[in-house]
Parts: sequence; structure tokens; C-alpha cells
Amino acid sequence: MSAPHLPYSHPPYPYARSRPARATVNPWVPRLIMLSLTGLALVFFALVLVVTGYQFIHHNEIYPGVSTVLGVNLSGMTRQEAMHALAGRFAYADSATFVFTYGDQRWEYTAGELGVSLDVEATVEAAFRAGREGNALDNLLAQLDMRLNGYPVVPVITYDQSVAERTLRDIATAFINRPVLDAALTIRDGKAVASPAQVGRAVDVTATLAALRQEIVRLATHSEIALVVQEAQPTVWDASKAAERVNLALSAPVEFYIAPEDGADKGPWVAQVASLEKMLTVELVQNEDGTASYEVGINLDEPRAFLNELAPELAVKPQNARFVFDDATRQLQVIQNSVDGRALDVEQTLAQFEQAVFSTDPAARRVRLVFQPIPAAIPDTATAAELGITERIVQKTTYFYGSTPARRHNIEVAAANFHGLVIPPGGIFSFNEWLGDVSVESGYEQGLIIVGNQTITGVGGGVCQVATTAFQTAFYAGFPILERVEHAYRVGYYEEGEGPGMDATVYSPIVDFRFQNDTPYHLLIETYVNTANSTITWKFYSTSMNRRVVKEGPVIRNQTAPPPPIYRANPQLAPGQIRQVDYAVSGADVYVWRTVYEGDRVIIDREEFHSHYVPWAAQFEVAPGDPRING
Repeated sequence: MSAPHLPYSHPPYPYARSRPARATVNPWVPRLIMLSLTGLALVFFALVLVVTGYQFIHHNEIYPGVSTVLGVNLSGMTRQEAMHALAGRFAYADSATFVFTYGDQRWEYTAGELGVSLDVEATVEAAFRAGREGNALDNLLAQLDMRLNGYPVVPVITYDQSVAERTLRDIATAFINRPVLDAALTIRDGKAVASPAQVGRAVDVTATLAALRQEIVRLATHSEIALVVQEAQPTVWDASKAAERVNLALSAPVEFYIAPEDGADKGPWVAQVASLEKMLTVELVQNEDGTASYEVGINLDEPRAFLNELAPELAVKPQNARFVFDDATRQLQVIQNSVDGRALDVEQTLAQFEQAVFSTDPAARRVRLVFQPIPAAIPDTATAAELGITERIVQKTTYFYGSTPARRHNIEVAAANFHGLVIPPGGIFSFNEWLGDVSVESGYEQGLIIVGNQTITGVGGGVCQVATTAFQTAFYAGFPILERVEHAYRVGYYEEGEGPGMDATVYSPIVDFRFQNDTPYHLLIETYVNTANSTITWKFYSTSMNRRVVKEGPVIRNQTAPPPPIYRANPQLAPGQIRQVDYAVSGADVYVWRTVYEGDRVIIDREEFHSHYVPWAAQFEVAPGDPRING
């Protein structure tokens, strides 16, 4: 039994072929396909034609659907038409207002007054570019969207900030800005005036413009903008206290005076208000809190100079006690008590002056001069042992036989100035210092004195006799001689005993005789004048240093004869009268040497004293008209 035949089944044998059946095709199908493709092509070409026509129609126009936020429909308009349509339609510039405030002050401006305006050309250009900024497909889709849904163009608004900046600066200058002022102090015509401080203000234009810009950007129609103001605090807040202090200082003069118990009949001295005003100082000082204040003081340079100039006049030099040595008891006897001195204490007085200037008590504007006591270096309580005065170490005597009564008197007056004088260890004895003023007022009489190349009548004749005796005593005491000048010519008074070359002349303040007490002990000087014997004696008391003085000379050299006599007119003499006032002596160079031993040790080795004496003519006085007058 054979198998059944199944259509489309495989043949029973591997290599058997079956014959395919012939398909049957509907002839309308291709035609329908062709018609569809043709229709699509026609639609495409129609769309292209429509789009092309749309582009062509609006190639110089703003596409439909474009409008502005200002409510102006710009669809289909050319640029010129759109600009015309927008002109005058920007009400924001005139309607929007901005109010600047500071405290209760207000300044109102429109947006246009602050530099806000519509850029019509830029806005129209933005509208025209809508739908034209992409590729063809993007532009087509954009144009379709704008037509269907509309497209609002944001207007291009310009903001010229420089206009607003000028406006703000005008407000700041006219109403707000002001400099910071410190409280000031002015002194004029004896019065001080304080002016108040002022807080500085300045509008921060940059910060205020930033706040304004935010409002303009969001097209706010009304805004209040607080001006940003920076304040500067003054350094000096108040000058009134300084002014009060100045006015107090200038309220009245200040007076210096010496109290009666200070024992000076001088003064008072007054610093007038005008002078006080010149002395005042005003200094700006920093406080711990960072502020500053005026400090009123007084410059003491002028009163200090005044007091320093006044001080020597008011000073009292201390006076040492004077003594004589009692050879029997070997103790000192006071012959003149010591007197303490005083000196003006300038700085302490100035301190009181400064207090007085700023004192509220009118009575306190009198300043008592302050003195500091200066105790005597050698008080009258000093003992011989304390001073090291234990014995007489040397004495010398010179002679003045034949002296006039006036010369004798002057020797006594001069010698008294040195009696009881104590020279401290290391101290320098100055003859002129202790001699004092040589005048009729101080007790001297007129006598013959050597001046230049002549002997004339003058005050103080005989003083050199005292100086010569002092020199000879210091010479033999072995003290260093610091200054000694011989007379112009040889004088017989001074050559008795010691010979020439041992005299000393003085003429204050040019010529002096000085020596130094170079021992560790005080030196007591005693002077004695015996007018009956025509002698003057100087005695030195101290403690012996075991000194021994060896004198060599005098050696006289270069002697020259005296010149002819000199005759001078004296109106007090009658014709025929003649008076000799000086005697002729020859000139010479005289040398004396001194060697001083201390024990076996030489402390001054052959010290030379050279005296040059000029030849001296005999001098006579005659009546005027005498034919012998030649000088």
C-alpha cells in the first residue's frame, strides 16, 4: 500500500524533484504602489512649495507670531515698520520710579532720568532674528512654533550707569557728604575757643549703584533704595576741657617773689598773660581707646632762662669760718663765724610755677622762689684736729720803712682780707679772689702805684707789699707756685731781707698771685701788720710734711743804667716847688732757684724764678711851665 501524497512535503527519495506550482499575481497592486509614491511626492513638493513661498513672503519681515513684552505685535512687519511701531511705546522709562532715601530725606527719579532707555533698533533686530538663527529644519520648526504658540521678544533695554552715578554724586555732594572734623582748639587774644567734632559722611556710590542695578534689571516699577553711606569717626571728640585749661592758664598773670624770711629785698617779677600765652603748648595725645585728646601744658624754656639769669644775682656764697691758732692750747679760735650760702633752685621753682599757671586758686598764682642752702665747707664748729691744723709750718716778714701813711693804711686793709683764711687740701689760693674790690668804698686810700712806665697817684698803693709777703711765705712753704709776676722795676721795699727777684705784683683781674695747697691738710693763713715796726708777717699753720726749701740766688745779669730823670707838671705845686715821686734804678734780669725736699725726696727740682726789671728813671713833679718838664 503506497503512502499518501502531502502537498509541499519532501519527496520520499533523496534525489527526487518535485515541480513547483505557478503563483498567481493581482495586477492592481503595482499600480496602487505607484499611485501612493506619486501622491507622496506631490505632497512633498507642495510642502516645499508652501515653505519656500512662506520664506519668500516673509524674507524681509518679522515672522508671524512674534510680539514684544510691551504688547506690540510685530508679525509680518519690516524692520522699519517694527521700529516705527515700537517708537514711543516704552512707557517704563517715564513711569518707573526709584526713590533714594537717607534718614527722612528722599530723592525721586524716573528710570529714564537714571539712564534707562529702550534700544528700539536692537529690540527689532532681536525680533527679526527669531526663526532665522538655526539650520533650515530648526528654523522651520521654530517658525511653525512661533505661528502656533506665539513668541514674545524681550525688549533690549539699555542702562547708562554713568547717568545714575552722576545723579548720586550730585545728591552726595549737596546733601550728605561732609568731611570728618576733629574737635579744634583755637587760642587768640588771650582766649581759647573749642569747636565741636563732626562725624564724616560719604555716599558709597558703587554699593548704591549695585542696589539700583538689581531693581532696573528686574524692571521694577517702583523701588526705594537706601543710600549706602559710610561714616568716618573723628579722632578728637571734645576740646572743651583743653579750652578750659587754657583759659585758666590765661586768667591772670603769674608772679615770682622772694619770701621775707629768705632775706632778699628784690622782686617781684611778673609773667604777664601775653607771655603765658606764648609759653602754652597744645599736644595731641593718643588714648587707649584709639581716640585722641588735646593735652595743654607749658613750655618752661623761657621762665627757666629767666631764672637762670636771675640765679647769680640771688645767690649767696657760703663763707667759711675764720680762725687763729692758739700756740699755747694748739686749738683754733673762731674770729669769724661761718655763714651758709644759698642757691636758687630753678627746677623746684619751675615746678611751682607750672602748678600756679593751672591753679584754680587766684592766690596760688604767686610763686615763691625756692632756695637750696649751701653749707659752709669749713664751719665754725671745726676743730684743729679735724682740719689737720696742728702747728706753724712757716712764716715770712717784709718791711715797708719809709712808706707814706696812705700806703701803710692800705697794707693793713689788704692784709686783713687774708687773716684767718683756711685753704682746703688741694685748694688753690688766689690773691685777687680774697683781696676783693680795691676802691675808696672798700677802705683804701690813694697812694703811689705803678702803671705802665710811670708811678702815679692811685687807689691801693701798698697792696703789692702784701702780695710779695704772700709769695715769699708760699715760696718757703714749698707749695707749687701757679702764677707770679714781678714788678716792672726793682722796688726797694721788697728787696729788704730776701734781695731782688722775690717780689710779686697784682692787678685784678689781669695779674694775680696763686699757689696750691698740695698737702692732705688744711692750711690756715694768719697776717699781722705792725705799723710801728713797718712790718707785715704771714704765718702758715697746718701739719708739717717735713719739707725743706733751698734757695739759690739771686743772680743778677744784664744790668742797664737808668734813663734820664722825668719831670711832670703838677698843677698843685707852686713855681719853684719840686717833689720826687720815684727813684732811679738800673734794669736787670734776676734769677732765683728753688729746690723743695720732702724728707730726703726732691719734690720740686731747682725751679727757676726769672724776673726782668726795666731800667727806671727818677721821676719828679714840678709846677706847670717849668722848663724841665719832659714827661
